[in-house]
Amino acid sequence: MPIKNLTFLIIFALSISAFIYNARRLYLYLKIGKPENRFDKPIERLKRVLSIAFGQKKLLREFVAGWMHFFIFWGFVILLTAITDAILEGLFNFNLSIIGRPYRYISFFQDLMGTLVVISVLIALYRRYIQKPKRLQVEKSSKIDATVILILIFLIMLTMFGTYATKINLGDLEHYELRFASKEIAKFTDRFGFDTQNYLHEIFWWLHILLVFGFLNYLPFSKHLHIITSIPNVYFSSLKPKGRLNPINFENIENVERFGALDVEDLTWKQLFDGYTCTECGRCTSACPANLTGKPLSPREIIISIRKRTMEKAPILLNLKPQSDEINGKTLVYNYITEDELWACTTCMACVQECPVMIEHVQTIVDMRRYLVLTESKFPSELSITFRNLENNFTPWAFSHSTRGDWAQGLDIKTLAEDPNVEYLLWVGCAGSYDARYKKVAIAVAKLLKLANVSFGILGNEERCTGDPARRAGNEYLAQMLIQENIKTFSKYNVRKIITICPHCFNTLKNEYPDFGGNYEVYHHVEFLERLLIEGRLKLVKPIEKKITYHDSCYLGRYNDIYDAPRDILASIKGVKLEEMKRSRDRGLCCGAGGARMFMEEKIGERINIERTKEALSLNPDVIASACPFCMTMLTDGVKAEDAIDRVEVKDIAEILLEAVEA
Repeated sequence: MPIKNLTFLIIFALSISAFIYNARRLYLYLKIGKPENRFDKPIERLKRVLSIAFGQKKLLREFVAGWMHFFIFWGFVILLTAITDAILEGLFNFNLSIIGRPYRYISFFQDLMGTLVVISVLIALYRRYIQKPKRLQVEKSSKIDATVILILIFLIMLTMFGTYATKINLGDLEHYELRFASKEIAKFTDRFGFDTQNYLHEIFWWLHILLVFGFLNYLPFSKHLHIITSIPNVYFSSLKPKGRLNPINFENIENVERFGALDVEDLTWKQLFDGYTCTECGRCTSACPANLTGKPLSPREIIISIRKRTMEKAPILLNLKPQSDEINGKTLVYNYITEDELWACTTCMACVQECPVMIEHVQTIVDMRRYLVLTESKFPSELSITFRNLENNFTPWAFSHSTRGDWAQGLDIKTLAEDPNVEYLLWVGCAGSYDARYKKVAIAVAKLLKLANVSFGILGNEERCTGDPARRAGNEYLAQMLIQENIKTFSKYNVRKIITICPHCFNTLKNEYPDFGGNYEVYHHVEFLERLLIEGRLKLVKPIEKKITYHDSCYLGRYNDIYDAPRDILASIKGVKLEEMKRSRDRGLCCGAGGARMFMEEKIGERINIERTKEALSLNPDVIASACPFCMTMLTDGVKAEDAIDRVEVKDIAEILLEAVEA
């Protein structure tokens, strides 16, 4: 075997062996995580990979950064053929050109994508060092790491072009005639003789393949490990409804050391894999309402901390390193992630929505909240009152349970106890039952249902909180107690169809009750009212000459993809001028009340509801429309704080529709 081929074979074998060794090390680290089945429904998972990983669906939400990453990703995919060329030359002294004429087109795409990758790398360096967007401002080590990766990619492309350019000058033109970029480079080197060209070809080829092998073996130690892990992470992403949290099984707790997640071994292998996959792009943090208003929470840092802690503790748990008192004395919660960070989260799902590699931040944050609440009984003092009220009154507020149905007095609405033979249960929720302002929304919905001759009833004082505030606050035990009580009541009356007035109730009943045996046909009132309009069961008779801007509820929008129904209702009303806020639909800014934040004081930074209200008021609307009791409360408080209560109303979609329907 020629010395070149033998040398290459040794380097190739060593490089692949080193990569496999380090990849195996990372795989073993995942074994400290709890088991979780992410291998079901392979066809659905592959479709998601095609859409998000290969189609770059999420990255393309940002034009410049999206296309930049698109070209780098697809450049690497297509340029695998160039790497194959180099390997074949190193092993056998030929390349893919042996396939004949089709290679001409492969060579064209190699040059095209190589050029686009070079341009994209230069744009990436410009953004990171000149433009400096806030989300790319990371710690020095991460910045250096990103720069090393970009320079390696740049050099790999240049040496690829050099390899093919010298090949052209050596006379191999038949297969390379479509190589527009390599031809241009070849013009600079064609002045040299044949021997020099051959020498240059060997230099470029060796540099190219050594850079490729170096890049490959650098990745397991780099934050750009996502180049390898992003596609698997998308494949293993949750196929459950976005609004569903994983339940805790309380039936067999004899050997349970703690509930929730204190450290990395309490997380699942997929949550640890999220840490491997984080690109540190900052899209999650730049969309986080808590971070935007000066809170300590950064979803990116949560995931990075998980990765750091995994790399530190996994070798010890797997007996790959000796025990260390310093490391064992630390925990993920407290030493890496603070309580203030965890309690700042509104569970709005903006971080998950924006993540291009499908990292699931919210479930992980809730798991750590569960540890604080269930294992250590540590939570903000305001939640003590909330939990106590939920236990005693079945509502987050200190109202008597016996008055839960009083809002319906005089409306001729029967309870299921009085008449169980109705088609729909109108689930009023705690706000609709007790909050003075939202009672008006409950009344508006009930009137509209009556006008449309919908057969419905309520539970009255048999209704309990769905458990959403307790679940999001980490009190899973209390949440499950409430869930089981409600399911028992539903079974008693054979409830099958439910209309809700609150997106939080809607999400919990629709997406989370099935985990506990409660399977129902659940509608939020805006989608149900839209259906009644389409069917002609509600008639629009009165124009409303007002400018309205609609605020998307996170639990209606990002959690359940209901964006059009409220807008379609408003658009159908004559005279309404609907104007969108800059941050709307799946990019809408949270009101600040989700994740049980409704029941906690906002002591750090600016209030999220003020930030959102200012955005709405900048449009000079007559009405800010919502479809959620929490949003209505937060927006109303914001309008009052901005001294705009005399000129701007905050109304629910149902109230606006009722005004247009009633003559």
